[in-house]
Amino acid sequence: MPTSSCSLVHLEDTKKNPLLLSNGGAGYPAASANGSLVPLTAVVAGSGVCPGADKKGGVATGAGPGYQERETWTRQMDFIMSCVGFAVGLGNVWRFPYLCYKNGGGVFLIPYLLIVFVGGIPIFFLEIALGQFMKAGSINVWNIAPLFKGLGYASMVIVFFCNTYYIMVLAWGFYYLIKSFNATLPWSTCNNEWNTPSCIEIFHQQDCSNGSLSNATNGSWLGSADVIILCLCRNKVLNISSGLDEAGQVNWELTLCLMAVWVLVYFCVWKGVKSTGKIVYFTATFPYVVLIILLVRGVTLPGAYNGIMYYIKPDWSKLQEAQVWIDAGTQIFFSYAIGLGALTALGSYNRFNNDCYKDAFILALINSGTSFFSGFVVFSILGFMAAEQGVDVSQVAESGPGLAFIAYPKAVSLMPVAPLWAALFFFMLLLLGLDSQFVGVEGFITGILDLFPGKYQHRYKREIAVALCCLLCFIIDLSMVTQGGMYVFQLFDYYSASGMTLLWQALWECIVVAWVYGADRFMDDVARMIGYRPFPWMKWCWSFLTPCLCMVRNVGIFLFHLVNYKQLTYNNVYVYPWWGEVIGWCLALSSMLCIPVSLLYKLFRAKGTLREVSAHTQTHGGEDVNSDTKISQSDLNSRWTCMSTDFSCCVAALGPPDQSGVGGSSPGVHGP
Repeated sequence: MPTSSCSLVHLEDTKKNPLLLSNGGAGYPAASANGSLVPLTAVVAGSGVCPGADKKGGVATGAGPGYQERETWTRQMDFIMSCVGFAVGLGNVWRFPYLCYKNGGGVFLIPYLLIVFVGGIPIFFLEIALGQFMKAGSINVWNIAPLFKGLGYASMVIVFFCNTYYIMVLAWGFYYLIKSFNATLPWSTCNNEWNTPSCIEIFHQQDCSNGSLSNATNGSWLGSADVIILCLCRNKVLNISSGLDEAGQVNWELTLCLMAVWVLVYFCVWKGVKSTGKIVYFTATFPYVVLIILLVRGVTLPGAYNGIMYYIKPDWSKLQEAQVWIDAGTQIFFSYAIGLGALTALGSYNRFNNDCYKDAFILALINSGTSFFSGFVVFSILGFMAAEQGVDVSQVAESGPGLAFIAYPKAVSLMPVAPLWAALFFFMLLLLGLDSQFVGVEGFITGILDLFPGKYQHRYKREIAVALCCLLCFIIDLSMVTQGGMYVFQLFDYYSASGMTLLWQALWECIVVAWVYGADRFMDDVARMIGYRPFPWMKWCWSFLTPCLCMVRNVGIFLFHLVNYKQLTYNNVYVYPWWGEVIGWCLALSSMLCIPVSLLYKLFRAKGTLREVSAHTQTHGGEDVNSDTKISQSDLNSRWTCMSTDFSCCVAALGPPDQSGVGGSSPGVHGP
């Protein structure tokens, strides 16, 4: 079908002036040759004036009455650094190296890289491109398929939970950083008030001539004896209670650390991407400086070679184990920050003609490269610690918080000038988590503010919204700085942003874009932005490969846990009560049910038959299907005919632009 000449003129204008497609535009999208979206500026029905140019031949600014121009990154490197800061986080340093070692060393890279190209990069690119094209956050971006707007609400729920509990890791890191500024590290002696009588200071195997240490630790450096660093973590920092039902007292030192970190996050986010884009230059790059310094120091230590060989030595038999492939998929979806909506928000601040396709591959290379590089840093130090104690590397290898707050601090305490290395490590840990945290908050705030049209503008609307978000999360976090806080933290960590919830989100994103909106349409939209059509592999992944990957993994995990059901435990000792697991499943389902519940709600509230509702949604894209006006079949047919001819006819038939969508536009018009 022919495309309106006005659309072609406008597309040429957008290449010269990307502001034509800003969020402020009060335009109505035209249908291209295949029905894909082309966000346009205001059009006067019947005037014969092409969108993008006024009667004097000038280019329209795209700002509708009462709407602000959507701000963009000062320079494109701001976007790259923000994505690096958000996606490259603690999981790259404390989870990937351990998974690589546990799952066959270098062999783990085979399933890892395969899933990167089948699932990681395609969805990473989809989320960035969708935000850049729609100029909207994680909710309004799904105006391309309003029936599935629950996807946006689901991502907002997930990122809110992540923002709430993830910052606790930063609070612990900040606490350890402060304790590192002592001549003698607190976790290197037994002369502290929190140490128990069973505390030991003997760390060298040659000192254990009487065998008492090896008996006490049962052959491992973490056993029944109260090793100093474990004692600090359990008795001082966490001061952990006997169970979830015993909240206990608030740890005021940890509360102050938590407050300080939230204040840092607030002032990183409150002014928007103009300030965030500057801060990430430091928070995203300095951790690499620290990693290089730690690597240089680590490889010069005795035992480093053995540790690195444990990390990369291939074990080909591991490829036959399903758990290896599950771990690879889970790690990619976590480390690439997929399904949280923050990547969509970051992409929405790009200029319209930014080459987001190239950016996706660059960012994927940085992300995965950082994970692999971090393994050399971690295992060179762990190899040294194993050599000092005369044990196997497998007995000192840890993952997650155990690596960050037990294994690594213990290792640096054995080095000369230990406070320096401890301070460097925890400062790096703080920066790695900080930029992930404030970009996550940025994504949440962007989604919230996009829900309010420009007529509700307030001078300090953003500052107030960020303050309320930080305050609400801080209040919830108070439950995690009590003696029972670790049990609450694990509930959030295990359920609210689990691999199942993220894969569920990714599955529906692919289905909606590829099968509801149309993979070919979206590929055309991307081509309009970047000037060329991406390799068809992306379309194949969105349509078939990635949904199958997500579905198989989710079904497999569900059946595995159904057959081998075990109650959630903490530290393999404490068993959660039934009501604790109920709370956890409520956290998980609160995001997963957003999609079907929102879909059913819109269908039941809509007038007319299912076919009429579907057709009305296609022709009205961003318009709510819960209209009080029942659409006749003849009206639908006339709208379809209009869509296939000329855009100016469409404007007259469909009425004025709907200003309930992003920036006053209604970007969801589908062709037949």
